[in-house]
Order: sequence, then structure tokens, then C-alpha cells
Amino acid sequence: MKTLPYRAVTSSGAVLDVSFELHPETVSPARVGELVSAVLNAIDAQVEGRPPAANGDVLQAVAMALALRAGMLPAPRGLREQLARDVVERALESVAGASRDQAGVGHA
Repeated sequence: MKTLPYRAVTSSGAVLDVSFELHPETVSPARVGELVSAVLNAIDAQVEGRPPAANGDVLQAVAMALALRAGMLPAPRGLREQLARDVVERALESVAGASRDQAGVGHA
């Protein structure tokens, strides 16, 4: 089983260390990691310094983007949808097992 170790730091400073289980047909785990960083950075750029976006709105937008990317695949609908569900389920399970360190609260 291929995995991708990934560290994410939230805007509040919490750290999530995740070992993502990758789909068996993953071609380049390193490229997957680069794309995850690019997507998260793009979301941060849209959310920071603007009217606030609810977490549910962000998740909905990401889900819609995933559905669109799946729809672009040159494969039968059932195969595209199963692949999208499979990678989302793997990612959610991986994050459920992540180590999460909360940022310290206080004044310097």
C-alpha cells in the first residue's frame, strides 16, 4: 500500500500529521502532495482577507470541484463516480487517524 505523509498547519496553528493511503494506481505520490499543497494554498488565498467563508461553504466548493474533475475523466460515469468516492473515503479515513497537535494559547 502506497502512502503519502503530509503535514498541514491550520490558520490557528494546529498541526495535522497524516499518512494518506493512496489509491493503488497512483502514479506519482510526490506530485499528489504538490497538488494538495497547491489546492490548500489556493483556498487559503481566497479565504484570507476577504469576507469570511463558512467551513461548509469551503467543503461544498471543494466537493463541486472534485465532481467537475471526475466528470472530465474520459471514462464511463459509474467508473468516474466510483473513483471519486474511493479516493475521498481513503482520504477521510486517513485524516481520521491523523495526529493533531493543538496550538498553544497565550500571550508572549
